[in-house]
Amino acid sequence: MVQKAYLQASGSLLLLARVWTAHTTRRKKGKTPFLLKKRDQNQLQVRFKTCLLKMCGSIMTLRSSRVAAMLLLSAHLLHASALPAASSYEFTAYRMQQYNLQQDKRGCRGAIVVAEARSADDTILTRRCVIMKLPDFTAERYLEAKRQNAAAVLILLPQNISTVPEDVIQGFMVSESEALKKETLMPVYVVHEDEQLLCMYAEVKLAAATKSASILVRVLRSMVTATAFQILVSNNSPIKAITDNSIITLEGVLPGVGEDPPTIVLTAHYDSFGLAPWLAYGADSNGSGVTVLLELARLFQRLYSDPRNKAPYHLLFSLTGGGKYNFLGTKRWLEENMDHAESSLLHDNVAFVLCLDTIGSGDELFLHVSRPPKPGTPQYGFIQQLEEVISSRFPWVRFGTVHKKINLQESTVAWEHERYGMKHIPGFTLSHLEDPRSEHRGSILDTMSQVDIRKLKRNTVIIAESLVRYMYNLSDKGSPKEIQVFKGSLDILDSRLSALMNMLTSVPRATQLMDKEPQHTLLINSLEQEFKRYLQQVYRHTFRQDRKDPDVTFFDQMKQPMMMYRVKPAAFDLFLGGCIAGYLGVVYYAIQNFGSLYTKLKATVKSKQQ
Repeated sequence: MVQKAYLQASGSLLLLARVWTAHTTRRKKGKTPFLLKKRDQNQLQVRFKTCLLKMCGSIMTLRSSRVAAMLLLSAHLLHASALPAASSYEFTAYRMQQYNLQQDKRGCRGAIVVAEARSADDTILTRRCVIMKLPDFTAERYLEAKRQNAAAVLILLPQNISTVPEDVIQGFMVSESEALKKETLMPVYVVHEDEQLLCMYAEVKLAAATKSASILVRVLRSMVTATAFQILVSNNSPIKAITDNSIITLEGVLPGVGEDPPTIVLTAHYDSFGLAPWLAYGADSNGSGVTVLLELARLFQRLYSDPRNKAPYHLLFSLTGGGKYNFLGTKRWLEENMDHAESSLLHDNVAFVLCLDTIGSGDELFLHVSRPPKPGTPQYGFIQQLEEVISSRFPWVRFGTVHKKINLQESTVAWEHERYGMKHIPGFTLSHLEDPRSEHRGSILDTMSQVDIRKLKRNTVIIAESLVRYMYNLSDKGSPKEIQVFKGSLDILDSRLSALMNMLTSVPRATQLMDKEPQHTLLINSLEQEFKRYLQQVYRHTFRQDRKDPDVTFFDQMKQPMMMYRVKPAAFDLFLGGCIAGYLGVVYYAIQNFGSLYTKLKATVKSKQQ
């Protein structure tokens, strides 16, 4: 009866402790998950104290002091381990990229997870789900998880990226880029942090830290207090290839003055890339390039609105999709214009193509070219204007030209202008990145915190003033400081740049999502409306891939429901059973040998009295 009373009291105590701890923790944080009235709170406290007194009373009645102490210790540790994490919790997880670029397979090939959660600090990760926060995710730890055949990797992403230190962001981007270069069978998921997940992370982290303690402490803790967390993604449907994906490209024109004037092409790709497609917002790469292009369309439309101000150049604007996958949208758009269209501005005299890619931060600007432009060519003249504007108005900005030949043997191209170069159209790409393989061109941490609106405006001014000086031949009329076209009514607006950036980063712009979800369709429609507002001859091109031989193949199940639930280890049941058996054994022995024990005890007391 005593043992039964102890077990009932300790079980009730543990349940009440978890409920009360969860309630008080939420209340301190300003949340009210449990709508407890004052009367219910008082009753809960009374029941808690009653159970505690019952358990202590049952322990005091036990004859064996060692067993009593052990059971009291186990009850204390059970109560101490009651964290506010729920016993089961469902949340949304975002799977790592999975795609085939022609014959090159990349990304995560697995989706199903049924494994125990472990910290990245743990030494044994085999068949475990490794829980990592941003600082934990390094290339070394990721490769170690793969080497040990971990069941999965779960990365916790902060709700507010702007609070993350810059060195942590940089380190994660490098590791993210390395992870995306090769394929893996190990499922990799990313989730947003919340209270429940952080509680789980803290407990598995603590469990890994206690492994440095003595073996006795480790055994007792694992048997009595350890709470295992099971991570579950159970989707019986196999991963399927997406064969009906389409890529959309927009184009619009500002006609120039004169008969058959040359054309200047301004282009940017609008899609984004990152570890998980549903988290790839691409603020700097390439929301910044799209924002500058749309602002240039507005500025030059106002300039061209007066026939007397029209320049002897057509301005062709384009927004292309598939930029993160070998610039497929640009490739298909060029094929349609060059090979199939009877009349196209690209057939005629093209002065140059200016591609805008990742220009939202930094104090450097690099012009990437496939071959050095020769003096006297339009490209050479525009570069001269860029150098003049930067040196006279923004001398602290470092400007340079980077030459990289197009290697036709490679299956991928580094920059968008290389697609034009393959069609013998001169072009270059302007970016604040010097290396085309920079990790900043594809990361889930590329959010608005990575864009500086002041520097974005400065770069817009540099591009706009350089273009207008080249198109109107203003070099002979004064320096860039003396003649500033875009001011007053033609001033570049900070509010417009911010509004465009917020629109572009309102939804993830991964290529495989752009033609599937309503919010992404709305974004494409909004971009098309911007073109129609300022440009003429606006066309929307939709390119569908060949199902038999696609350029890129995407896969489904990029967003999954995931379950986390707490379980006690089997050793706990064995430990509790052992305690009960030991107690019953002591009681049974005492009853069976009561006579002899009493005689010995009486003789011992009598000898001491003598």
